[in-house]
Amino acid sequence: MAAELSTSINIKEPRWDQTTFVGRAKHFFTVTDPRNILLTDEQLAHAHKVVTDYRKGIVSPGLTEDELWRAKYVFDSAFHPDTGEKMILIGRMSAQVPMNMTITGCMMTFYKTTPAVLLWQWINQSFNAIVNYTNRSGDAPITVSQLGTAYVSATTGAVATALGLNALTKHISPLIGRFVPFAAVAAANCINIPLMRQRELQHGIPITDENDNRLGESTKAAQQAISQVVVSRILMASPGMAIPPFLMNHLEKKAFLRKFPWMSAPIQVSLVGFCLVFATPLCCALFPQKSSMPVSRLEPELQEKIRASHPGVERVYFNKGL
Repeated sequence: MAAELSTSINIKEPRWDQTTFVGRAKHFFTVTDPRNILLTDEQLAHAHKVVTDYRKGIVSPGLTEDELWRAKYVFDSAFHPDTGEKMILIGRMSAQVPMNMTITGCMMTFYKTTPAVLLWQWINQSFNAIVNYTNRSGDAPITVSQLGTAYVSATTGAVATALGLNALTKHISPLIGRFVPFAAVAAANCINIPLMRQRELQHGIPITDENDNRLGESTKAAQQAISQVVVSRILMASPGMAIPPFLMNHLEKKAFLRKFPWMSAPIQVSLVGFCLVFATPLCCALFPQKSSMPVSRLEPELQEKIRASHPGVERVYFNKGL
């Protein structure tokens, strides 16, 4: 009979060393695996039970270490790390590649007319709003009013940016025009993410010591977390929106696409998808998920509180969100 699995495995942390880029990349290739969106409610419930039982010191009979880690990553793919709630399906990181390849591919195919720009920018920003809300940091609820205001502001700003850039490129090279969607997406990320996570900027996000003891909420930590997410999201979009335009510009001069112009959209979507399969996890891995900052960079009153109650703490940790 095989020995029972030890209860000393730390599944609160990822399986691989998160102080290195390679370790974070391995982690996020697992987190963003598109196959996770095909998991049934029963499979998610089983993973939830395995993980929660293990955290209580209860080991399922016959459970192996690989099965435990698989359950942990299934659990992490569907449940929010701070609230524990099951996340909206299309807002999960495992849905990023299939959703973004479709939306981005269509944005880059149908970018020449105002109605097409309006439609696809609206769809893109609506999707981004869901992702930003689903992957927010912290456990404080956001009201419907706050959510609605942030969504309308972010979507309006993004669409206006796209239309403005499109208008400026009417008389320049068609190749340059193909990059308008990327410029609009980059600008929109700078608008959408802070607006959808504005509550964090106003009230702060939970910060802890290295042993996960909660020390308070910090707006300075929220600023760092959101800045890192904006950078990673823009870089995440870069390969899929920068490489296909050159390839499509070349392919559209060939006989095949002249004979079958309807193939342009599926080819572009496929090219974007190929780029995103690698860009999504690699850009998520740029910054540690469990981010940190020195106590000296926190708000003065929070510094005083921590030094009074936890004098030995020099660095605080927080979930930066995705």
